[in-house]
Amino acid sequence: MTQQTQLAQLGLFDAKVPRYTSYPTSPHFAGGVSETDFSSWIQAIPEGDGISLYIHVPFCRRLCWFCACRTQGTSSDAPVRAYLETLKTELGLLARILPSGVTLSRLHWGGGTPTLLQADMITELAETIYSVVPLGEHAEFSVEIDPNEIDDARLDALAAAGMNRASIGVQDFDPDIQKIIGREQSYEITQRAVDGLRARGIQSLNADILYGLPNQTESKIADSVQKLLSLSPDRVALYGYAHVPWMAKRQSMIPADALPRPQERLALFETARRLFSWDGYAEIGIDHFAIKGDGLELAQRTGRLRRNFQGYTDDRAQTLIGLGASSISRFPQGYAQNASATSQHTAAIRNGSFSTKRGHRFSVEDRLRGRIIETLMCDFSVSRDEMIRSFNARPAELDLWFKRAEATFHGYVRRTKAGFEILPEGRPLTRMIARQFDGYDLSKAGHSSAV
Repeated sequence: MTQQTQLAQLGLFDAKVPRYTSYPTSPHFAGGVSETDFSSWIQAIPEGDGISLYIHVPFCRRLCWFCACRTQGTSSDAPVRAYLETLKTELGLLARILPSGVTLSRLHWGGGTPTLLQADMITELAETIYSVVPLGEHAEFSVEIDPNEIDDARLDALAAAGMNRASIGVQDFDPDIQKIIGREQSYEITQRAVDGLRARGIQSLNADILYGLPNQTESKIADSVQKLLSLSPDRVALYGYAHVPWMAKRQSMIPADALPRPQERLALFETARRLFSWDGYAEIGIDHFAIKGDGLELAQRTGRLRRNFQGYTDDRAQTLIGLGASSISRFPQGYAQNASATSQHTAAIRNGSFSTKRGHRFSVEDRLRGRIIETLMCDFSVSRDEMIRSFNARPAELDLWFKRAEATFHGYVRRTKAGFEILPEGRPLTRMIARQFDGYDLSKAGHSSAV
């Protein structure tokens, strides 16, 4: 029996499971978390603590059909400038309640297309942020860069603002695939953006590439990966395209009959994975790669790798504050999400309050299950002692969970003296194995393919 046949028998090619960038996952957020909770959780941050800050810019010059992010198209700068004023007001609300001495360990601008901000807007936003919460020592400031929407003035402004890591979405370099997914971005345009970043001293570069796209073949993804490798990114996220047109209507523009079958998706992933490995990149978790000595590689090697809404991270901050429409914050107490609609978010901010609409307050069991899932996703193992020591887990309950998972995935996982681990041949099943420790009903969440 081949490994693919065995994986098929375990349901890998049929399963729909979460990506587990949070626990519980966002479909389980509800209305029980309010603006009052959000404010009190901010006020509970220890003085002098380091936090992460995420700024969401929900605008794009054009809407890519493959994307499921909450964005809206605009052909002018007027809505972006108006939104900048909302962000500045929101930062002012944060300044009133943020404990003294708090600094940034991580600052990330995402979207959407943050580089829709013109140079003066970039400078204005950065200055406003730093007036509220300055960058701490060794802080990382990253921005998602659209190579089609960047120029020298904006690159200069980002560099002057302290950006020291850039993230570029590649998806695929094949021009036919780009047309089908609504994201035309040539290798030459991408290279020009990379050269512009490095000319300004921005040496840390992240890149995203997708597998499972329409009409994608092993030879096509190999060509795209090799072109990406020629740009020498420090980190790469190799994400599986999630076709969820019931959640993202624009994806209905993509012909479903052109999408590769699950077995073909696995072959596409393996083709790309091998190329990154052959080029010396370390495998990070289930779908990231990093050069030796990069922060992610060091975090994995030393057991400090974490999981958040951007994927894998080496950020150790206990608090992530998200500002802007639809942004999600994570506190030790739970999650809080802003209003998704830009109009609702703006109205709340202009009325002098945060726009928190939903979230989740952690239970004792959430913390335990969440940590088990995170360590499986990051390290492919669970320390029994850590769960007992840090979460007061009951040994008998842990052993029962491990036993059930071992019975379900026999030959791909095993119980050990230290706890539980996923064997190398079981790593394609990691998200399914993590699901075994999820205490919530996943039947109605509409998650993406397990491969």
